[in-house]
Amino acid sequence: KSCVTADTMEVPQLKPVQDVPEIDLDDIDKLLESLSPEELEELNGDFDPDNSLLPPSQRMKNQTSKAPTGPYHRKKLLDFLEKKAKEEKDWEQNKPFVKEIRGKIWKPKVEPKSKEEEEHLETEWDDILTAASEEELVDLAAVLGFHGMLNQTQYYAGLDNMKIEAGGFQGVAKAQELIKVPDEPPNKTDVEESIKRLKDNDSKLTHLNLNNIKNISVERLIEVCETLKTNTTLETLEMASVNMTDKVAKKLAEALSENKTLKVLNVESNFVSGEAIVEIMKAINKNQTLQELRVANQKPEVLGNKVEMTLVKLIGENSTLLRFGIALEFPDARVRIHEKLQENNDNLRKKRVGKD
Repeated sequence: KSCVTADTMEVPQLKPVQDVPEIDLDDIDKLLESLSPEELEELNGDFDPDNSLLPPSQRMKNQTSKAPTGPYHRKKLLDFLEKKAKEEKDWEQNKPFVKEIRGKIWKPKVEPKSKEEEEHLETEWDDILTAASEEELVDLAAVLGFHGMLNQTQYYAGLDNMKIEAGGFQGVAKAQELIKVPDEPPNKTDVEESIKRLKDNDSKLTHLNLNNIKNISVERLIEVCETLKTNTTLETLEMASVNMTDKVAKKLAEALSENKTLKVLNVESNFVSGEAIVEIMKAINKNQTLQELRVANQKPEVLGNKVEMTLVKLIGENSTLLRFGIALEFPDARVRIHEKLQENNDNLRKKRVGKD
């Protein structure tokens, strides 16, 4: 093996650089005059195209020797290029196109069957379940009670034996459309005619419905209450949402203390205070013929503990009241009134069974 050391290595010697003559800028014109046209052309092309101090028009040498044919026309140029591209022949391909399939064709891997699948016996139900649609499978799941596979809409449709329409097992439970309920027709009861029939003690007028008649004056309401003192045929009086106040309620209490035929009284959704309700209850206890009293949803919703305890005491003294519609705040009053009404219903049932 040969070995080259630093002592034996030959170092190439550089050629001496010729001295560049100094150019005097004052004589630049004489120097340019002495250059040939080829040398001037070469000198004009020797500059930096990235020099930002030069204007864009001078950064690139104009290499077009052809004379301009006219002003720039974009559409004309595009049409010419398209025409020329169509006229030129396509490049000849070195190898003609041949459809080839390379590589291996993918085949799914066949998994070995488990022991449960091998022991599974095929039945006629396998073909039926395989051919069934997803909607039919949802119906079957609802029938068999597999409610964990259904959404809420499908679950309730299965309970009611209705058609299940919720998009299969992946369906989303949507809100049901609201059922439009038509408004109740206005109450067309003739108040004047009803008052006249009450005064005449008409035997056919046993049920008077004045609910939701807003234009009844206070005087007319008081007149209806006054007729109850002498009427012996009316059994049901409904005066809900008629803008009744305590003034009318006190007149009603005075009439109830004398009336012995009225069985149902409804004065809900009015402006009756708790004290006026107590007066009505005291009047009912005198004759104890009323079986149903409804005074809920009054404008002063809170009755107070004193009023509720007074009602508990008054209802405890009544043995004929079977239903009492009112919103109570305190559980004690609610429970005691409920127990008393239950007792009255039980006593009535015992009397009816004894008569039978």
